[in-house]
Amino acid sequence: MDVMGIINLNESEDFLNELTQYRPLAAVPFGGRYRLVDFVLSNMVNSGISNVAILIQHKYRSLMDHLRSGKEWDLARKREGLFLLPPAYSNSPMQTQRGDIENFYSNLDYIENSQQSYVLISGTSIIYNLNYQAAVAYHQAQGADITVLYAEKDCASDDCADAFLLEVNEAGQVLDMRSKANVKTTQKMSMETFIMKKELLVELIRDCIARGDYDFIKHCIIKNIHKLKIYGYQYQGYLARIHSLQSYFAHNMDLLKPEIWQELFFRDGFVYTKVKDEPPSKYFDGAETDNVLVSGGCHIAGSVKNSILSRGVKIHEDASVKNCIIMQKCEIGAGAILENVILDKDVYITPGKKLKGEASYPFIIKKGMVI
Repeated sequence: MDVMGIINLNESEDFLNELTQYRPLAAVPFGGRYRLVDFVLSNMVNSGISNVAILIQHKYRSLMDHLRSGKEWDLARKREGLFLLPPAYSNSPMQTQRGDIENFYSNLDYIENSQQSYVLISGTSIIYNLNYQAAVAYHQAQGADITVLYAEKDCASDDCADAFLLEVNEAGQVLDMRSKANVKTTQKMSMETFIMKKELLVELIRDCIARGDYDFIKHCIIKNIHKLKIYGYQYQGYLARIHSLQSYFAHNMDLLKPEIWQELFFRDGFVYTKVKDEPPSKYFDGAETDNVLVSGGCHIAGSVKNSILSRGVKIHEDASVKNCIIMQKCEIGAGAILENVILDKDVYITPGKKLKGEASYPFIIKKGMVI
């Protein structure tokens, strides 16, 4: 496909401070052994995109360790493949960086030298499984300057706070795009994924730099709605928007529903992630599991219900884990009780401890803590 992919990591992550202290939002674990970046990266690869760049921001060691050469996504290539583009402040460390436009501009030579005619730009905070080929074909058929992917969301039941909402006419053209805080009706929510000609992207970036603009969505997209032909392409399927602790917890728990798990991981292609070649999980005498998503290398001797376990988790005898997200290499001591809890990597819960949060506000423990 004549399209290059750009994954833009200029995303708000303050709502997950405990999980993003040492990693970007893109590297936050999701669904056991996956990271948020895996979904958009797999979408691009499954769509035939073989030239993918990631505009990194900060705290990116964890992301680099996860992606490595890009081999798991078939992007470890002699030509094209996976590129990690350094942030703008690496060239000008003493200057204040206001937004992502400067990151685009500092890597403009890479964009201009790429062989593809089109570019697809996306973030990692919105999770879905989609082959982009139909969206690109729609973009070309409409003769659009920019195509924005969107989904219909019932904002009465789903939190649409701070989401970009679209107004689209019958022909599919975007008339308005803005962020609303307290909407309670069905809305067309932007998936913050954009398709355009590479030359147009370069022109928009240069124009923003010349005018002192700094935000890609606000100044390249919204500011040009009435100047360019911007169309909306509707996605129909499961979509998880990670924008709060509650949404992160709820969408992880959605994966315990077989129909959602099947759609997200298999609908339009597989979701790929870093391979670690771990042994199968072990279940010891007395172990009880009910509706659990378990990654490789776990040791389970206690009770686990409605929970997600990442790689290498150890749950000792008489321990009880319910409605929890337990990340890599955590250890739950004998007799400990956990309910509605999120444990980051390498957390050790000593024997007999009791931790309980609420489904609407789970209790979260930082990486490496001993409780």
